[in-house]
Amino acid sequence: MNNWLLYGAYGYTGRLIIEEAVQRGHKPVLAGRNKDKLIPLAKLYDLGWLELGLDDGDKLATAVAPFDLVFHAAGPFTITSDPMLRACLAGKTHYVDITGEIGVFENTFHYDEAARQNNLVFISGVGFDVVPSDCLANYVADKLPDATELELAIAALGSASAGTTNTMLELLPTLKKGSVVRRNGRYQSHSIGQDAKQVTFSNGRTRTVTPLPWGDLATAYRSTGIPNITTYMILPVSPTMARFFRLYRPLLAIKPVRRLAQTIVARNVTGPDETARQTGRSYLYARATNQRGTAVEAWLETMEGYQLTAVAGVRAVEKILNGETTAGTLTPAQAFGVDFVLEIEGTKRFDKLPKIIS
Repeated sequence: MNNWLLYGAYGYTGRLIIEEAVQRGHKPVLAGRNKDKLIPLAKLYDLGWLELGLDDGDKLATAVAPFDLVFHAAGPFTITSDPMLRACLAGKTHYVDITGEIGVFENTFHYDEAARQNNLVFISGVGFDVVPSDCLANYVADKLPDATELELAIAALGSASAGTTNTMLELLPTLKKGSVVRRNGRYQSHSIGQDAKQVTFSNGRTRTVTPLPWGDLATAYRSTGIPNITTYMILPVSPTMARFFRLYRPLLAIKPVRRLAQTIVARNVTGPDETARQTGRSYLYARATNQRGTAVEAWLETMEGYQLTAVAGVRAVEKILNGETTAGTLTPAQAFGVDFVLEIEGTKRFDKLPKIIS
């Protein structure tokens, strides 16, 4: 049960995963590029460590082969995921990661047949991206099998870590208009700030949400087959912000500029502190609609996003190593069922908005 490797162990989220894993009796081997960061962490938790880069595919495959599973937590995943996926396939090792990047999900799906043939489980997005939203999307889809439209809205509190911010910097140059939706089964560029709407979440607050790219544009389509999907988040965009995006997005397309920005972020950006992680709450809403206009709604309330990532990620590792899922490339809900998120402490799902007692 403990024969797994955590790659990206000394990142912000990696450390949270270590804490959760150790509390649940695991002893993962910690891995990453920098042994000077690995050694103190390994000593602190009495864990093994492995200095390991991603550049040499043969060496990477040899390194991961002795392990039953690799938990990949080192972004930006558009750069780091595929080398590790190929190594896990060659080494006959299960793979999970915590990406939220649409392109990474699609790339992982390409390994489905190879994973099945080798009796391997590959799952991208076992954290806040996309466990709660994938479970909620499939929950409403199961109640309306002929749904043709899916809307998902997310209200997540707290600040972003350096890793998350740098992933966003990697993603921005690829977005022509700032956002993406799925229409008739295909991705479609969407102007940032367009089609904002009001959503009331389970805490009783009505918030303005804006279409923004979230991993469910890939995963929910994969798991539900619904052809029209819009993912919303709380991010009011003023005309000034829209102009800022249009002005600076081309600069981020220049690799040296993007790497400089990411270096600055790595040195200066930290994620939410322990108090914020322990007290913060995240809220999600899903609506499935069919061509007759029949709709099914559901709401979800759960823990702060980074805390959930650690908790859900370790639970996913346990289920895979216990043989509780089938082989292939899966979404979290496909692998573990729509109620998987309810196994996470403090998570509640509602079919109707709960009455709020003030």
